[in-house]
Amino acid sequence: MNEPVRVGVVGLGTVGSGVVRLLVDSADHITRHAGRKIVVERAVCRDVEKDRGLPLAADRISSDIHDISRDPSISVAVLLVGGLEPARSMMIDLLEHGKDVVTANKALLAEHGPELFELARRKGRSIAFEPAVAGGIPIVAAISECLAANRIESIRGILNGTSNFILSTMEEDAADYAETLARAQAEGYAEADPAMDVDGTDATQKLAILAHLAFGVWVPWGDIPRTGIEEIDLDLIRFAGELGYRIRLIAVARRADDRLAMRVAPALVKIGTPLAETHGAYNAVSIIGDAVGRMFFHGLGAGQMPTASAVVADIIDTVVGRTAITFRTTGVLDADSPAARIGPADIEERSFLRFRVADKPGVLAQITGILGEHGISIASVIQHDAADAAESGVPLVIMTHACQSQAVQRAVAAIDAAGVTRGKSTCLSVLDDWTPAK
Repeated sequence: MNEPVRVGVVGLGTVGSGVVRLLVDSADHITRHAGRKIVVERAVCRDVEKDRGLPLAADRISSDIHDISRDPSISVAVLLVGGLEPARSMMIDLLEHGKDVVTANKALLAEHGPELFELARRKGRSIAFEPAVAGGIPIVAAISECLAANRIESIRGILNGTSNFILSTMEEDAADYAETLARAQAEGYAEADPAMDVDGTDATQKLAILAHLAFGVWVPWGDIPRTGIEEIDLDLIRFAGELGYRIRLIAVARRADDRLAMRVAPALVKIGTPLAETHGAYNAVSIIGDAVGRMFFHGLGAGQMPTASAVVADIIDTVVGRTAITFRTTGVLDADSPAARIGPADIEERSFLRFRVADKPGVLAQITGILGEHGISIASVIQHDAADAAESGVPLVIMTHACQSQAVQRAVAAIDAAGVTRGKSTCLSVLDDWTPAK
């Protein structure tokens, strides 16, 4: 039997504890796949006194990253610390001391990926990051390895389980946003500070990583247009349902001439289609390749064991050498990767518009007139009485035919500026078939 591989785990939170348990409880199964026994040699965390009930001796747990980075017996380090610092400094320390790294930190890779991957290559090490995107869904391997023969045309997906839980629960339970967010926090689907999940940051960082894998360019995540779900209310969800759609936070990226058309925003997806039927904390990704056509991936995008599953799979790939080969040959997050040109690619799509208007003659004619001036054709109109119409206005919903997305944005801005609406109007994309304008 070969000598065991000794692993150091940095971070014993929810996922880190799951990784330790999985490596111990499934040791025989993992050994068969890795060809060698994998042993958790040491773990580092902030609170060493906390009882986590882990099968790990107390003298194997410390608060000093050097206990892993400077231990020559440890060859693989699992970095499960979130945020940018001290995570960045920890990764640099681990790479400088010859460790291969597995990480679930998508924010770190989206912000500092080229720097860290360049350091790893210079040191002859590798970085594996399947758990950083979509939890237990093997989407990184699918794009970088399984679909390597394809020119990826587009990515469309639900990449944040918290926002998906909130939106699908609002619909199913007819509960408002604040109530559903509180429930998500109580049930462990949302952090105490959920900002990065609900404002689209988390999904945008994941999309930046996927776009790099798919299109071979470096995508600064902050350049990707994003809109969160904080302004989605029950009325919007109900109106979408009347029209046969559900609202989901959708990340999209597609080739558009010499640019990438990208965004993260709430959008309408047709009931009965895979993205619309993705409920709760699940993630889903649809990819179109020029050879394979459309593929769909679905699974839990977060949680202790789904993410731990992806971490341990990366550890196994690192131990058997698959990660090193892929890391060396694919140019993933290469510092020399060209920067992406993101937008302003115009998109030919239908739009869902919600206005709040005064209940008086001529208002609808004004709105449709402005839409017409911008070349926007109307497919359907919904208008219901509202109990609070005197204060907030009557809701008016318009579904457009396919037209250029930027024209719709300009038209909605003109309508709001014309003084015929009360408050800011809502414009959501309708993702029937998301294609560049001709």
